[in-house]
Amino acid sequence: MADNHVIENAERADIVKLIPALRAFARSFHREPADADDLVQETLVKALASIDQFEPGTRLKSWLFTIMRNSYCTKARKRSREVLRGDNLLFDSAAPQDEQEWNVRVGEVGRAFENLPDKYKQIIALIVVLGESYESAADICGCAVGTVKSRLNRARACLSHEMGEQSYREAS
Repeated sequence: MADNHVIENAERADIVKLIPALRAFARSFHREPADADDLVQETLVKALASIDQFEPGTRLKSWLFTIMRNSYCTKARKRSREVLRGDNLLFDSAAPQDEQEWNVRVGEVGRAFENLPDKYKQIIALIVVLGESYESAADICGCAVGTVKSRLNRARACLSHEMGEQSYREAS
């Protein structure tokens, strides 16, 4: 029993170290920082309440990301029965504040990202923004590695299309 307590304390310390990554992943679901922080908090509460279900030797980060993704999806299903809101953004969709090409391009990418289906947003956030491996993303999303690769490919094609550029297939 004492060994379990020591393991749980070590896992709790590791969870604290992963909070910045959780915040970054939460931003793929919510544009507003307060909403993203609420999702992180909900994830942490659920993870700490069920820390005994974590299997030592597996990736804690993947376990936490899965909890967050499932929490978000559950709330999204509930929200879809109510009023839809456009808060599933990774990029701020506000108009660029100056005339520099870079700022204009970031705004275009943000708007294109907004139009992606959630499953594509999640893959872009996991692989491109957070640098997760295909295998880790597959674990987090509960799908096969091939599905992750297909979703990433389709997400890239959708982004290219939304931005008026040649499709991803044409570029390769």
